[in-house]
Amino acid sequence: MSKNSLADALGVSRTLIYNAHRAGRISPEPDGTWNVDNVRRQMAETVTSDQSPFAKMAKTEQLPLAKLKIEQLALKVEAQRLANDESKGRLLDVTAANAAIDEIASTMRDALLNWPARVSGIIAAELQVEPHLLQTILQQHINDLLTKAADRFDPIGIGGPPNQDP
Repeated sequence: MSKNSLADALGVSRTLIYNAHRAGRISPEPDGTWNVDNVRRQMAETVTSDQSPFAKMAKTEQLPLAKLKIEQLALKVEAQRLANDESKGRLLDVTAANAAIDEIASTMRDALLNWPARVSGIIAAELQVEPHLLQTILQQHINDLLTKAADRFDPIGIGGPPNQDP
């Protein structure tokens, strides 16, 4: 069967058959002949418009090729959105974000560790206690606080297991 005969058998134009074959939507049998039922199935599987004469033959709610094209378009839109966000500085590299967080946490830790030495004299005078004893007590509590915070923010499994001496 020729493409012209195929078009007549399917009730469509020869141009539609030629374009579908050129686009790879339909293909002849291995021996070069055209099987009307196979072509009808191939056209139904690759139809993209509800207006197509083959749309009624599509077996799913949404046309398979049209669904794929919509998904492809959605992926392109998402990729463009991510690229736009990255170019505007809305996205951070994980390594850069971790470095910034580490720097902030280190600054806060240093400030907390230095705090007892700065305020123990003032507090000791107000309470009329030994400044060195007060500083030692404050440092111990700050160290305990930082140890608990470190355990909470770096649990086993995220930062790796704690170092264990053999």
